[in-house]
Amino acid sequence: MTKPNFDALNVGDAIPSFTTEPVSRLTLALYATGSGDHHPLHLDQDYVRSKGIPDVFAHGMLGMAYLGRLLTQWVPQAAIRSFGVRFTAITQVGERLVCTGKVVEKLEQAGEKCVRLELTCANEQGEAKHKADAVVALN
Repeated sequence: MTKPNFDALNVGDAIPSFTTEPVSRLTLALYATGSGDHHPLHLDQDYVRSKGIPDVFAHGMLGMAYLGRLLTQWVPQAAIRSFGVRFTAITQVGERLVCTGKVVEKLEQAGEKCVRLELTCANEQGEAKHKADAVVALN
């Protein structure tokens, strides 16, 4: 993988985005198996209905994983210096998630040329589900 060129990037530049397949019950079951998070809010429709919730919904960490994929499709994992995510809305079964990011700052940190990114994971209607920031080194 070739890292993006620090000197060629400008504040406001977008990084390559991607859109997920619709989040399905199979997606949730596979994510639960991989993550070890088998909470019934994500898997058991009878349970969620007993709590007054109409349907199961995605794990918050699933959206974070998609944003992590956005980063590692752009730079090698070893270039990531920080990555923080905030959950802003529930992801419903059937939603496609659009993961985007843009450069918001160019900086030097610990002697490395870095960029700070704002990242968003939103549904196709533009409702943000996760907002994140990351710093990546581009030496």
